[in-house]
Amino acid sequence: MVTEAQASGVSLGKVSSVESSPEDHALENKGTGTWSLTAWVSEVQAFEARAVRAQAWETQAFEAQSRASHPKVTPVTGAAAAPVLRQRFLPEKVQVPEEEKSELLITRPFWSNKAEYLLAQVGYTMRPASLWSFCYLWLHSGGGIFLIIYIFLLFLIGIPLLFLEMTAGQRMRQGNIGVWKAINPWTGGIGYTSLMVCFINGLFLNVVTAWILFYLSQSFQFPVPWEKCPLLENASGFDPECARTTPSLYFWYRMTLKASDSIENNGPPVLSLTLPLFVSLCLLGAFMLKGLKWTGKVMCVLVSTSGLIMLYLVVRSIMLEGAVFGLHYMTVVKISTIADASIWHGAGNQVLCSLGLGFGSIVSIASHMESSNSCLSDAVIVALANLVSMMLVTPFIFSVLGFWATQLTHHCNAKNIETILKLVNMGILPPEAQPPQNLIGNPTSIFTSWFNSLSHPIKKEVLSHVSECNLEEQFLKIKESTNFAFLAFIEAMSFIPGSISWSILFFLMLLNLELSTTIGITHSIITSLQDIFISVQKYTKLFTVVVLILMFLCGHFFTRPSGSYYIRLLIDYWTIVPIIIIIIFENLAVNWARKAGR
Repeated sequence: MVTEAQASGVSLGKVSSVESSPEDHALENKGTGTWSLTAWVSEVQAFEARAVRAQAWETQAFEAQSRASHPKVTPVTGAAAAPVLRQRFLPEKVQVPEEEKSELLITRPFWSNKAEYLLAQVGYTMRPASLWSFCYLWLHSGGGIFLIIYIFLLFLIGIPLLFLEMTAGQRMRQGNIGVWKAINPWTGGIGYTSLMVCFINGLFLNVVTAWILFYLSQSFQFPVPWEKCPLLENASGFDPECARTTPSLYFWYRMTLKASDSIENNGPPVLSLTLPLFVSLCLLGAFMLKGLKWTGKVMCVLVSTSGLIMLYLVVRSIMLEGAVFGLHYMTVVKISTIADASIWHGAGNQVLCSLGLGFGSIVSIASHMESSNSCLSDAVIVALANLVSMMLVTPFIFSVLGFWATQLTHHCNAKNIETILKLVNMGILPPEAQPPQNLIGNPTSIFTSWFNSLSHPIKKEVLSHVSECNLEEQFLKIKESTNFAFLAFIEAMSFIPGSISWSILFFLMLLNLELSTTIGITHSIITSLQDIFISVQKYTKLFTVVVLILMFLCGHFFTRPSGSYYIRLLIDYWTIVPIIIIIIFENLAVNWARKAGR
């Protein structure tokens, strides 16, 4: 390959020959009529200026990268010959324009070490919604068979796609938009689509963080406000609407969301969520404004504390009453469901969502890693860490659900006995239906033993007045939704002795997990926008503040009374479709680049 310095030397050799024998060159020009001496000299001088400017750019780039602790990279071919070229043919110093110098000095920062980089990737993938959906699919999609299918698809689809996005970001050293535009301008739409999906998800994730902060602030009261129904103003009775449901449901829909009856009934943003939303954005700013090295340390703290709290809650939850009943469902294996296409579809969607593929955050986080880093081992580590976190949180969720179902069954049986006593005293039921009044210990087993001792006609008559309390049916009432943690878990924790400490630890864990995910989402948004508006790279802190303010203002859309309905629609029906499309086109773009020899 002919280098720039060699090419300049050849051209200058021609110029010197022209200057030494002008008559010969004049005759040659006269014979051919194709070359002009003046144009030729101008072209050579312009080429020399470009070569020296390239050398000046490269020298300043190496100096800036060394200041940023970047390992020294071997210069491109011809860099060693450039000083000779400057000394021999252009002794005067070439000045690089200030605009070009300022753009050159904007170097991409690196993670302090690989541990921070891996924890940032792991923290981004540990989404609370994905952790719950994994447990839900395990419960309703064949039990252990779903786990086998999920692990198979994780290695077949998840790790290769994770490796693809990590490699693209690390190799191109750009954000999500810049990576795909560098492959081909026609594939730049992948980055813009990811930016749109990432921005919308970032908006409602900040609102979810606001919900967590609101509940965390209310957890320091005794008793917690979702444990009992509130009293009516200027009255001694409870709110009749709360009496018809549970205190946790009432607090969630009426006190927190102030939810409307339908999605069409809009209203102004809920003021009680404005402050938590502002605090969530302030936390993001505090974690990101000081630079990447500070963000890496924050991610280490968030991920490590989340893991410690999760481990403590797992150990503590398996000691609860009814935890064994919940853990029993972890051992269920329905082999017949392995041929069910819906289970494979759900497991595939879970792989994509749990790893956060297609959002561009993995690309952006990996773009701050050295090009010599092994992406394949990183992809395997992140995927396995994500799998371990889900396997760790699953027994915790199943144990608490078993406790929750057991407590609700106890309350149901106690309520039935109270109703039967009233009916017997009123003469509606015969005296033989007199239930036991002492339910201390295990109300469910006492009621079941008494009920089984009744004759068949009396059983039938009793069941006509009260509802049957079934522990298994109560356990399987779980619905997949974003607000699960605010309903079943809160209600379950209100039954546990020391519910305040449980609530604080639980919401603190949720807050750490949600913030680590939101940091990855916000980082992808900022780097993608910097790919579009290159000039703002010089003002990263100011630009980050502007983006956070914009997200705060737009996030009020989801704090309206109908906002929870839109969040449910986005999570359940909208997000997965563009993610699948983005991933398909990512693979097509990389395949085209490989075949094109790029």
